[in-house]
Amino acid sequence: MQGQKIYQFALTRVPAAMKLCLDRSGLSIDRVKKVLIHQANEKMDEAIIKRFFCLYKTPEPEGIMPMSIHLLGNSSVATVPTLLDLLRKGELEGHDLEEGDVIMLASVGAGMSINAITYRV
Repeated sequence: MQGQKIYQFALTRVPAAMKLCLDRSGLSIDRVKKVLIHQANEKMDEAIIKRFFCLYKTPEPEGIMPMSIHLLGNSSVATVPTLLDLLRKGELEGHDLEEGDVIMLASVGAGMSINAITYRV
């Protein structure tokens, strides 16, 4: 594997897919309460989130990206639904969801497939 090329691919393509998804939803960036992202690499995820918000010329809000990799390890794209479950159950300290909140779910996985979903809880 060519780690640096994969990293650069993810840093450009994932934020772009997230922006396209959010734009098509008709919602503004300030409506997004949480971003749940595939957690294989915390440094990369932080860079993706930063670039996503830069596409809207706005700083990323503190606490926008809950993390579980330090608790559960890398379970591939299963980290996304696992995070959603933990949030809905109130099991991640400092992170909560309420009915009507808008969240973004995103992943990059095997074969370099990229997914992004805008979801209202």
